[in-house]
Amino acid sequence: MVGLMLPASVGGALVNLAALLAGTVPVNLNFTAGRDTVEAALAQCGIRTVVTSRAFLAKARLEPVPGTVFLEDVLASFTTAQKAWTALLARVLPVPLLRRLWGGERAGIDDLATVIFSSGSTGHPKGVMLSHRNVLAVIEGMEQVFSVTPQDRIVGVLPFFHSFGFTGTLWFPLVSGFAALYVPNPMEAKAVGDLARRYRATMVIGTPTFYTAYIRRCSTEDFAHLRYAVVGAEKLREPIARGFREKFGLEMLEGYGCTEMAPVVSVNMPDPDGGQVGSKAGTVGHPLPGVVVRVVDPETGVPVPPNREGLLLVKGPNRMLGYLHNAAATEAVLRDGWYITGDIGAVDEDGFIRLTDRLSRFSKIAGEMVPHLKIEEVATRILDDPNCVVTSIPDEDRGERLVLLYTTSAVAPDALWSALGNSELPKLWIPKRSDIHVIEAIPVLGTGKTDLRQVRELAAHLSQAAA
Repeated sequence: MVGLMLPASVGGALVNLAALLAGTVPVNLNFTAGRDTVEAALAQCGIRTVVTSRAFLAKARLEPVPGTVFLEDVLASFTTAQKAWTALLARVLPVPLLRRLWGGERAGIDDLATVIFSSGSTGHPKGVMLSHRNVLAVIEGMEQVFSVTPQDRIVGVLPFFHSFGFTGTLWFPLVSGFAALYVPNPMEAKAVGDLARRYRATMVIGTPTFYTAYIRRCSTEDFAHLRYAVVGAEKLREPIARGFREKFGLEMLEGYGCTEMAPVVSVNMPDPDGGQVGSKAGTVGHPLPGVVVRVVDPETGVPVPPNREGLLLVKGPNRMLGYLHNAAATEAVLRDGWYITGDIGAVDEDGFIRLTDRLSRFSKIAGEMVPHLKIEEVATRILDDPNCVVTSIPDEDRGERLVLLYTTSAVAPDALWSALGNSELPKLWIPKRSDIHVIEAIPVLGTGKTDLRQVRELAAHLSQAAA
């Protein structure tokens, strides 16, 4: 395994490609997660060599790790004559000969393609082992859902250490034969818009957090040629979907996935010809071709009828090999070939998946299970702003108590608390007035997901300060 510490960029894509062609396993390191997390990943994988760039480390204010190789030094070692001769050989020699001369050991379809470390939003990251079959299964499914051509252009904003960044914005265009444009910082909306306008981008894959920035800072002309705006990683709030539709005239296509599924499980799609419905608001679409979904009772494991909420199980050719050096964790999430997602949802009579919450995003208050996501949905509607999150902290009397954090100053905490009290939510589900706080920004991971661990720490700090 070789560590790669590079942003979403042409250089990062080329190094990933070179690593695989050389017969090694590229592991893209989450440089946003801190030095300790990076070193833990290096130790788990037994990585001795890390490829990065001096310019990138300087801009990101990162220190090199042991075993670092700098791309600037590699590039400087090539002469102009070597580059010209290599380009000529690549043009005229057949692929089998090129592979014999310079290629590494050829991988099998079920061999390890990469290790992606889970985001760690609710716990410690685990190394998810994905095979070539896993990644290719997602690409083949996406090719059936999205009718891409060589004229398409995808704007790659997701980092390569993100599972969808690796599969969707790195390998999907390379394998399918269309162009990719990369922006190293997904929150630099102006750079994303400029690139999309200049090259007439037709596809973007991002998170709700990233799309919020694009709605605010990109012009209508920037996304004038978009055909697909795919969104995932977190629930798409209605204000974001409405804002994107009103500004750019395009419906966002919400999908759902897990790193363990490389990562796509399901996605909405534009309505195809023939009267079939391809998307349904409030859902995460149909399962990707080849993926099977089952909803079961969380306690008994017995399948439940359509439209009944339960625990989501999934399987398909894109299901991971397992967690690296962690057989116990692997065994805990695999049941008879099914991956236990930990998500609560339902499948309707038309086969669309509707997510309700994560099993880990419930609080047990006075003996009752309270879903955070449903509280967030009501708060979002009241605030007309998607930037809110609900978490919980320990409580001596009731086991746990809810804390609601949001960012807009247009609605005071007193007003929000009062509106929640007059909503359809049960009284038990409403946080105390002293546990509703306006903050500057919701903590976010480098993948664009809400950092739930940091949210809990912030909630505990604010509640302690209030007390």
